[in-house]
Amino acid sequence: MRGIAHYFMLAAVISVVLGMIWGLQMAISGDHTMLPAHAHLNLVGWVTLALFAIYYHLVPAAGEGLLARVHLVVAIVGVIVMVPGIAVAHSGGPEIAAAVGSLITFASMLIFLATVVLQGRQS
Repeated sequence: MRGIAHYFMLAAVISVVLGMIWGLQMAISGDHTMLPAHAHLNLVGWVTLALFAIYYHLVPAAGEGLLARVHLVVAIVGVIVMVPGIAVAHSGGPEIAAAVGSLITFASMLIFLATVVLQGRQS
């Protein structure tokens, strides 16, 4: 795996390692109050980023332009903002970071939709 696919997969694996450490911490402590944030880290950080990596690996032409690099940055920033934002909101704090992170993550998915559509037209 090379190029943009590699960076998506690297971010995905970092996410799952952090998610597993967090899950172990919750299991050992018996305190599962951060379960929603942990779940989003695993789903959006691990699964979604890994699926993006697989797509870019299978369709290498999709990863060769500016749009793919923008997608990578937006996707990673979305996870970085959303997951702690969910943790803060679930702890009773303001929900703004969770909301902003969710919108950034949604923007990432719209970029991916555009990528898939554009690649479909070029095939």
